[in-house]
Amino acid sequence: MFRTEALAGLVVGLALIPEAISFSVIAGVDPKVGLFAACTMAMVIAFVGGRPAMISAATGAVALVVAPVVRQHGLGYLIATVILAGVFQIVLGVLGVAKLMRFVPRGVMVGFVNALGILLFTAQIPNLRDVPWPVYPLVVGGLALMLLFPKLTKAVPAPLVAIVILTSITVAAGIAVPTVGDKGTLPSSLPVPGIPDVPLTVHTLTVIAPYAFAMALVGIMESMMTAKLVDDLTDTPSDKTREAVGQGIANIVTGIFGGMGGCGMIGQTMINVKNGARTRLSTFLAGFFLLVLCIVLGPVVSRIPMAALVAVMVLVSVGTFDWHSIKPATVTRMPVGETGVMVVTVIVVVATGNLSIGVVVGSLTAMAVFARRVARLTAVTSVTDPDGAQVVYAVTGQLFFASANDLVTRFDYANDPDKVVIDLTGTHVWDASSVAALDAIETRYAQRGKTVEIIGLNDASARLHDRLTGELAGSH
Repeated sequence: MFRTEALAGLVVGLALIPEAISFSVIAGVDPKVGLFAACTMAMVIAFVGGRPAMISAATGAVALVVAPVVRQHGLGYLIATVILAGVFQIVLGVLGVAKLMRFVPRGVMVGFVNALGILLFTAQIPNLRDVPWPVYPLVVGGLALMLLFPKLTKAVPAPLVAIVILTSITVAAGIAVPTVGDKGTLPSSLPVPGIPDVPLTVHTLTVIAPYAFAMALVGIMESMMTAKLVDDLTDTPSDKTREAVGQGIANIVTGIFGGMGGCGMIGQTMINVKNGARTRLSTFLAGFFLLVLCIVLGPVVSRIPMAALVAVMVLVSVGTFDWHSIKPATVTRMPVGETGVMVVTVIVVVATGNLSIGVVVGSLTAMAVFARRVARLTAVTSVTDPDGAQVVYAVTGQLFFASANDLVTRFDYANDPDKVVIDLTGTHVWDASSVAALDAIETRYAQRGKTVEIIGLNDASARLHDRLTGELAGSH
């Protein structure tokens, strides 16, 4: 087990290097700021996180949020933002924001995973553009190695084998191709803890607070989505509240050590889990190996061809994508609304390059689809007494804002007898909109000199109705 965890951690450590450097470029900081963030995030979250085998490090989503801070105010303000974001995450975690993840529907989850697969793939395209021709056969060779090697043995992770073999070939043959070293200089000494170099004033707080809060939300959302995905892959539960608080602690430590902050990394987590890792050890070792690789083996790591890491990430992107979700048989069987939610999530994520925006838009779309579907299930049937003295309307389904607005139009105000009974035995009144609709119905009948009696309310509906009826004038 130790060997599996250690080897998975080593592969992730290697895969983190180009990503951390790339995200440093996005954020506009020195590569070591991203690399130190990756090291500290992984090592700290291994102890305080709520999801074993999940990798946290510097991410693209966080880099996009904090980039304006660096551009406009400098590195000191970035570090202060990261620490404050960590504080926000601890507060949000304690307040139970992680529990909101149960409101993220399956369509959004599938869309999130598919969009991630696309983003991981498209992120490799710049490394394949305007490069020497040997890069292409190296990438193909790396892919072939990773596909075929597991058929010989699974004792050593195929991505690690591909990285070692391709590096040996390029160095031995003196093939000039882009390497990890071309992405930026690797650090040569350990990070030193310190306090961000910013004035401790209210102005500083007003500058960094909006960015810190945005980073906290993005970080928690991406971490929760990643944790849920690992839960499903490994068929084991995780403590989402502990994970949210842990992300905060890891970001505070990362900020103190001069890193750019981060959150759960779905790509690296997929590499880790797919290579058999299941415990916190692999997460810790990923950060530890990354530190060792950068500081001790910097010159060796710098010579790894980018082609090898591109091949690893391409295979991860293909493995991440949920191919079952786009099979014709699946699409034709799924409700149109559910497929629509998945497509919307994918389009928004790919268009913005931001997973959290896609999740929010996808969830809102799913809510709208659900509200529309449930509203349609509300039915009104009427039975008039033989003597014509009264009419009984039976309402079935759920009464809430989406269905209540339509309810007012379902009654024959002009032609009904003087006594109207509305039987709500088959429904539940959920909100003020429903009470307002019932009040509007009573008012319309009253204007014609007719009386309305509402019967059959269950206890919860009766309490809500009694509390609000007559108090909502003008709201309908």
